[in-house]
Amino acid sequence: MEAHHLPLSSLITLSLFLAILPPSYCTDDARFVDCSRPYECGGIKNVSYPFWGGNRPEYCGRQGFKLECNEYPIIKFGEQEFLILNISESQHIMTIARLDLWLCPQTYLDTVLNYSIFDYAPTVQNITFFYDCPPQVNTLIPVQNRFKCSLEGSDVDNNAYFVNESSAKIHIREPEKCRGEIRVPILRNAIDESAGVVPALKEVLNRGFDVEYIPLDDIVCNGCVESGGKCGSNVTHEFVCLCRDGERSYTCPDKQGNKWWKYVLGAVSCLITVVLILGIIFLINRRRMKKKYDPSILLSRSISYDPSGTTDQERGSSYFGVHLFTYNELEEATNNFDSAKELGDGGFGTVYYGILRDGRQVAVKRLYEHNCRRVEQFMNEVEILTRLRHPNLVSLYGCTSRTSRELLLVYEYIPNGTVADHLHGDLAKPGALPFPTRMKIAVETATALAYLHASDIIHRDVKTNNILLDNNFLVKVADFGLSRLFPTDVTHVSTAPQGTPGYVDPEYHECYQLTEKSDVFSFGVVLIELISSMPAVDISRHRHEINLSNMAMNKIQNHTLHELVDPSLGFESDCTVKNMITDVAELAFQCLQYVKEMRPSMAQVLEALKDIQHRDYIKDEEISISADDVVLLKSDPVPLSPDSALNWNISTSTTSNGSR
Repeated sequence: MEAHHLPLSSLITLSLFLAILPPSYCTDDARFVDCSRPYECGGIKNVSYPFWGGNRPEYCGRQGFKLECNEYPIIKFGEQEFLILNISESQHIMTIARLDLWLCPQTYLDTVLNYSIFDYAPTVQNITFFYDCPPQVNTLIPVQNRFKCSLEGSDVDNNAYFVNESSAKIHIREPEKCRGEIRVPILRNAIDESAGVVPALKEVLNRGFDVEYIPLDDIVCNGCVESGGKCGSNVTHEFVCLCRDGERSYTCPDKQGNKWWKYVLGAVSCLITVVLILGIIFLINRRRMKKKYDPSILLSRSISYDPSGTTDQERGSSYFGVHLFTYNELEEATNNFDSAKELGDGGFGTVYYGILRDGRQVAVKRLYEHNCRRVEQFMNEVEILTRLRHPNLVSLYGCTSRTSRELLLVYEYIPNGTVADHLHGDLAKPGALPFPTRMKIAVETATALAYLHASDIIHRDVKTNNILLDNNFLVKVADFGLSRLFPTDVTHVSTAPQGTPGYVDPEYHECYQLTEKSDVFSFGVVLIELISSMPAVDISRHRHEINLSNMAMNKIQNHTLHELVDPSLGFESDCTVKNMITDVAELAFQCLQYVKEMRPSMAQVLEALKDIQHRDYIKDEEISISADDVVLLKSDPVPLSPDSALNWNISTSTTSNGSR
């Protein structure tokens, strides 16, 4: 079909109309304007990123930091509402208070935070409230610890009292006879037990308590603000810098300042554009008249546009030895990226199940961004991934061209789910994953990670969801190397430390320094999952045990490892299994040390696991972790058990001075 051309006069009119339109940078980006407005409610003013709410849309903040205004500012953790008394953005501390303690609650809920981004400050201690207590119990409690509560809308007072948990002077006697019990955080030393505190108790509660929040993106956010931008987030909840002329990854081009020269530049650009357009139109029409009846035009009409963006030279070829797929091929393989075929969704992209034209089953990773910088990183990454060949790593089959409309990576499909699925997910069944199989999984995963580290690759997101299993329970580690799409230099990262809550190296989280030992910490969590069958994070557990790593350290130190181990593994009935699990727990304990220098290398972890797997244990030998075998998470240095066969050469020259 012959293309229809506008008359020359119409094109000239259109070009002049476009030329007189104001340049796009004459008006500020709408998101920049929205996020320039601080959050204000009641006595809380001038609050900015990562908080949002009210007249600040969600893209002006981060998940978990939504504020509501009901005459006074409110933040919610689940169903609980807290009054915000103060926000110190410089210290990353928020002072909040509960609103329901003087009424007799209908449900008795301890204070629950969003522990992935908030935690209690060191200034906090707990007191315990007991509600609706019978008189015979209440008479046993000192007068200064008694108070009355009443149901909303009722004139009837119920007996209640509180106990300061940091004091040994007050003993809780028969609290089970009270109808309800709530642990309440308050500011440390807020209650003076030597004085009559009943009149001051409400004042103490009204003063609230302090919570710390993670300083998300502080470094890149400061750089963004200094360049004249506003901090925000995109649809995938990653940090972006919102500038007057649009979104940037880190900083704005300049501080904007006086923009008069931009208008001059815009006017000059528009004039040059008009001249160029008129010149091109003249040349096109002249050539069209000359070639109108040229037979070669018939050949040009037979060439169709390839929406895949893959050139003829690239189609069917390879890049660094990996096959180049067209966008259309992968669109067809995934049924137009059908949401029903989604296998998972991570920090870098969404993975889809697909079937190629040759019948191969594949997993197609669709990366979130497509810009010039990402294209360069994408091709560099493909070059790196094609060099990696290991039986315990998922194979890369190919990718799309750098000119494709989307950047897609094609991996082999692993059919038997993830380790997480088999431990505590949809495929979990008691006894279905015996301990020898779990040891095999641990050894093969450690083998893959040691290989990556030897190749100067940090996985950055080691977790049981990224450890795939084939039908023979052979381990295939996925998502390796993709983190290299994001620079690891702290001055260039676009987000706060990346990773999955429950697996993130605490020192990386605090110091923004990613190392191979960060993978070791995450693998320590995987080892604990393998012996416990528990997820890395479970908010239904006690607040000190929400993170599995914290629970494991406490259980090991308190000689209660049996409370952690999955009962179906035979820890109590099989002496060999008990001894092997004990050694694996000791190894995990070393991996989970707070200071990275105290952790073994991945090669040392692999050697220790192989030793545990093949050692001949004496069946009647009773092995337990004693107080001499373990130390506190933050103590220094970390000793090895005298009976341990894990003969690592770990440097103990660095001591921990951090505490949280």
